[in-house]
Amino acid sequence: MKKKIAKLLALTIAAGTVFAGCGAKKDSKEIVIGATPSPHAEILSEAKEALEKDGWKVTIKEYSDYIQPNVALASGDLDANYFQHKPYMDSYNEENKTDLVSAGEIHYEPFGIFPGKTKSLDDIKDGAVVGVPNDTTNEARALKLLEAQGLIKLKSGAGLKATVKDIVKNDKNLEIKELEAAQIPKSLQDLDIAVVNGNYAIEAGLSPKNDSLALEDQESLGAKTYGNIISVKKGNENSAKTKALMKALKSDKVKKFIEEKYDGAVVALF
Repeated sequence: MKKKIAKLLALTIAAGTVFAGCGAKKDSKEIVIGATPSPHAEILSEAKEALEKDGWKVTIKEYSDYIQPNVALASGDLDANYFQHKPYMDSYNEENKTDLVSAGEIHYEPFGIFPGKTKSLDDIKDGAVVGVPNDTTNEARALKLLEAQGLIKLKSGAGLKATVKDIVKNDKNLEIKELEAAQIPKSLQDLDIAVVNGNYAIEAGLSPKNDSLALEDQESLGAKTYGNIISVKKGNENSAKTKALMKALKSDKVKKFIEEKYDGAVVALF
């Protein structure tokens, strides 16, 4: 009987050692972060060298949409993600009952109105088709930009949750076509004009600064509200991984990279 107890005790200790090993692995110096390709993954790649010099192993997983990076973060497959602004994250949390939080802002991407079949805002005809993102926060931002150009007027107080239903004046009878944000640059040939997210414009080879017909002003509600953030699960805002990531991203080296590479299409917020 004593031998059986001793054997059982030994197995218990061995199992505890295995589980302890698993815990150590979980807390190892490895950061897995999800991002959309441009500019987010590019900016992360610039910060990666500093992280690796500090002993971190960094894996950047690229995503082509706005849904899967949050799914992966909420499930624990990622330590952080970098692709969204806080209003979008808050909306995602509300709709999906998740608990993602911001660890801090990194940059801002001006929204732009880009030409499709119509090459100037002055040439927009009655009934023109205008593309806008179909997710709540980005649609509101797009409508605000159209309003700033005098193309529509929104109901007073519509704010950051404005939809096409909040349009109270549309003198040119514009047809507002709601599309998935990533698909809008590919659909420009079928639209008269479209409002495009900064990162998707860059990916499509469009320059918000040079190719757009109108751009969000840096003092606009969009500029002050839609800074792109590092998102983590609640409780991880001050973890060693998150602190290391934020330190590397908010470096002079990364700021210079942003200024030189994107020529105003991406603006550092630090």
